[in-house]
Amino acid sequence: MKTPQVPATHMELAVDGKSPELFAALRDLFLAYRSELSVVHDENGRFYANCRKLDAKGKVQFFGAIKVSGRKHSFHFMPVYDFPELLCDLSPALKKQMQGKSCFNFTSSDPAVLEELQHLVQQGASRYKAVGKL
Repeated sequence: MKTPQVPATHMELAVDGKSPELFAALRDLFLAYRSELSVVHDENGRFYANCRKLDAKGKVQFFGAIKVSGRKHSFHFMPVYDFPELLCDLSPALKKQMQGKSCFNFTSSDPAVLEELQHLVQQGASRYKAVGKL
């Protein structure tokens, strides 16, 4: 006897890396600063934004990006590269998601970690504003 097909649950979607909820939650962290950003790509599974203000040499400045690749959602956030002291008080849970100097990889959604990431984005955006990048 054939087993009937059951619709995928949210948990199964997250495990398969097809979590539109996780992508939307990460994307919303950047969209809070949309008025100060120049969004280059905003499509399913891909988001890329630069600062609206150019640097001293007239070049665009990268702010952040999200890319879904297989199971992982990569969250790139340039202010932590420019201001590494922002990373000093990260929880072990968020620090575990770090890959390199300014990238965090997620395969599932954890509300506490996303809340901490939101706070980090707020701090980074404030630092960029303070130095005239935003």
